[in-house]
Amino acid sequence: MIIGIDHGYYAIKTPHVCFPTGLTGYDYEPYTMQNVLQYNGKFYVCGTGRQTLVRSKTSNDNYYLLTMAAIAQEIRYRRGERKTDVVLAAGLPLASFGREKKGFREYLFRKEQPLRFRYEDESYEIQIQDVKLFPQGYSALALHPECVRDEPSVLLADIGGWTVDLMRLDNSVPNAATCRSLELGVIRCVDEITEQVRRNTGLSVTDIQIERVLNGQSCSMDPAAKEIIVRHGRLYTEKILSAIMEAGFDLKAIPSVIIGGGASILKRHVTPQDGLCRQVYLTDVHANASGYERIVGQMCAK
Repeated sequence: MIIGIDHGYYAIKTPHVCFPTGLTGYDYEPYTMQNVLQYNGKFYVCGTGRQTLVRSKTSNDNYYLLTMAAIAQEIRYRRGERKTDVVLAAGLPLASFGREKKGFREYLFRKEQPLRFRYEDESYEIQIQDVKLFPQGYSALALHPECVRDEPSVLLADIGGWTVDLMRLDNSVPNAATCRSLELGVIRCVDEITEQVRRNTGLSVTDIQIERVLNGQSCSMDPAAKEIIVRHGRLYTEKILSAIMEAGFDLKAIPSVIIGGGASILKRHVTPQDGLCRQVYLTDVHANASGYERIVGQMCAK
């Protein structure tokens, strides 16, 4: 079985499931086994909020534990066997792919085989056969080649939880010299909005409430707080567009493909007055994970 996993700072995504990166460990069984991973004698509640930001995802075992939860959820979605062989397909940011590839593969592909754990009180025995790594963002285009077809130059902008990763494609081929990574991801936007709402209204709104308002979805909330969120959604969009231009990409001259968790925010808050060239928004948060799987499947078929 091939399982694609997108290890985001904000959320873990597979082709069919998505959950926040929050992880809380317990020495004893918690009051409910929902979203609970049991491994090496400890209990971990997965998906409650988001974890503290770390520069390197390999600095602790959190993402390894979240990988187990992702495997279990994806197998359950596919109604697969809980004792099975798995090829993991994962990704790394465009700008740091070469530097981090070896370490992240070793982090996920450990000598401990098979991997035994319990998730929501069901036993899993997983033999990790291999770990394949690909550039985030670019892999999502494996599902949507029409986005770059017949375009001489296209900007790929992957707006994730912590970073905005940029790369230009010339004749559908990545131009590695153009890779940039900006620390302007959605987490920065949400944290700023949380502070502004608290400062101006005295209310403590949640991250999920902010996300829903930013994406134009229904949410019961004080009108003043909602107005602040909408206004800062536009300010965040302006900041992203300005930072991309400052990084050397002329959004008014070349088309752009915008993906990642922040794509839906930009899609909602970009205006005709911004004068941007053709924009394509891939708002499917599962696109990277599905792209990884597609590429590995094609490799195995050859």
